[in-house]
Amino acid sequence: MTYGGDKMSRRGVLAASAAIGGGVLLPAGQAVARPETALPEAARPDALVTVTPGDARYPDLVRGWNQRYVGRPEAVHVPRTTAQVATAVRQAVRTGKRLTVRSGGHCWEDFVFTPDVQVVVDLSAMRDVDFDPAMNAFVVQPGAQLLDVYERLYRTWGVIVPAGMCFQVGAGGHVSGGGWGLLCRQLGLVVDHLYAVEVVVVDADGTVRTVVATRDDDDPHRDLWWAHTGGGGGNFGVVTRYWFRSPGATGTDPTGLLPAPPPEVLVSAVSWQWSDLDQRSFTRLVRNYADWHVRHAAPDDPTTAVCSLLSLNHVSNGAVGLITHVDASVPGAARLHDEFLAAVTDGVTASYGPVTTRMGELTALPDLATPRRLPWLQAARYLGTANPTTNDPTQKSDFKSAYMKAGFPERQLAALYRHLTRTDLGNPTGSVMLSSFAGQVSAVPQDATASAHRDAAYKLAWMIWWDDPAEEADCVRWLREFYADMYADTGGVPVPGAVTDGCYVNYPDADLGLPEHNRSGTPWHALYYKGNYRRLQRVKQAYDPGNVFRHRQSVRLPGA
Repeated sequence: MTYGGDKMSRRGVLAASAAIGGGVLLPAGQAVARPETALPEAARPDALVTVTPGDARYPDLVRGWNQRYVGRPEAVHVPRTTAQVATAVRQAVRTGKRLTVRSGGHCWEDFVFTPDVQVVVDLSAMRDVDFDPAMNAFVVQPGAQLLDVYERLYRTWGVIVPAGMCFQVGAGGHVSGGGWGLLCRQLGLVVDHLYAVEVVVVDADGTVRTVVATRDDDDPHRDLWWAHTGGGGGNFGVVTRYWFRSPGATGTDPTGLLPAPPPEVLVSAVSWQWSDLDQRSFTRLVRNYADWHVRHAAPDDPTTAVCSLLSLNHVSNGAVGLITHVDASVPGAARLHDEFLAAVTDGVTASYGPVTTRMGELTALPDLATPRRLPWLQAARYLGTANPTTNDPTQKSDFKSAYMKAGFPERQLAALYRHLTRTDLGNPTGSVMLSSFAGQVSAVPQDATASAHRDAAYKLAWMIWWDDPAEEADCVRWLREFYADMYADTGGVPVPGAVTDGCYVNYPDADLGLPEHNRSGTPWHALYYKGNYRRLQRVKQAYDPGNVFRHRQSVRLPGA
């Protein structure tokens, strides 16, 4: 196997034979095909696709999922092979062009499309998902979208990687940032199953090379593998392939090298109308949810089959909602579901009903008011595509995040209620999404991967969308004031400590690096990486000493 190369096609073999032997014998009357080498460079099948501002495709390739950020690069390269990625990087380095990388396009900040970016390497055409016998592992290219990854792995081999919900997220950025998903409490994070990574890097003298790094203890590039287990995207080079094989997996049968998902899951969605929720009931609901996760955080807890999302929507939405996802194959699955729901609703006087309004990113789910038993892949597709914002080409948005180790202090519970019931905002998309964590996630030491938040019990994501530019200032102000009030005791951000545990790098927030919003004295990188940052800097020095791959919150070189 040649890393970064392509298998030669039959057509390529014939062309090579003609070049060596003087020609290929063809049937009488058949025209001789024009040799591929005689085609104009841009028309050759193996040529690197480059889109410039005069191309009709350009407007689609200079924006990601968040329409708040639209770029103006001189060129967007769309490679299909590792060799083409290396070519694109080499051209940018040789000409001194500012370069960024896009895989799925779901970066929440402007890390790809900023005014100074001159060249974008768009990996969306690199979407292969297959089994690689030479590595005895499953290979996933960075442009593969998560639902495609699930369908290919599960339909063909009956296995999966425990990655995220949203179907359009690309593997490239999702995996490198650690990768949360609905099966995390049972199976850990997606990076807990990462065996190797292929990365195009740039040496100090500008030499572009391709490195394959594995988790093997004797691999001289093992630190580069480690950096991609939560070190974030756009930091060290261009990821062109991931290989997955679970630690401890043996043999060569692909069906035994990654975990199988539950054959069926129980899924439910219920909501509480804001008109029925007073502050006491709201506070009890949120406290119950948080405390349940703290009590059941251990890796061997019998409730690891349960994962959930609690969407605390702004009062203008009309309701708050809870989505519950349970492995239906474990003994007593229905009982686990019912006991979880009973624990969350204990002491809440308001009754719940179906979800009839949008819940954060998710659409209304009224048909799940009664728990439904669904085949796992059907449930993954259903929840993953029940997301109207993913396909809305007008939506602009802003986000923030936090990990929590303990239940909410009373002051934070009061802040949640206060800002979600503010009447100066009428945007029903404003919300805070609480999601399950811990379980098998916490079975891995904090320094074993770059994903350091192994002690967190649950996490939070603030979100809001708008399409009218006139609404942006109010939406951003609400989000910033909410977050600052929530963590006022620690300088406006969730500093790692006994209660809070920093932020999720896959939910990037540029405000964390600005002193007017982060008054804690704790730098943004300590919120994302905690004690792992110094090691990430050493990897940066070793594989990107010229800081070719950078953005507003990229890993800095030592001393920078």
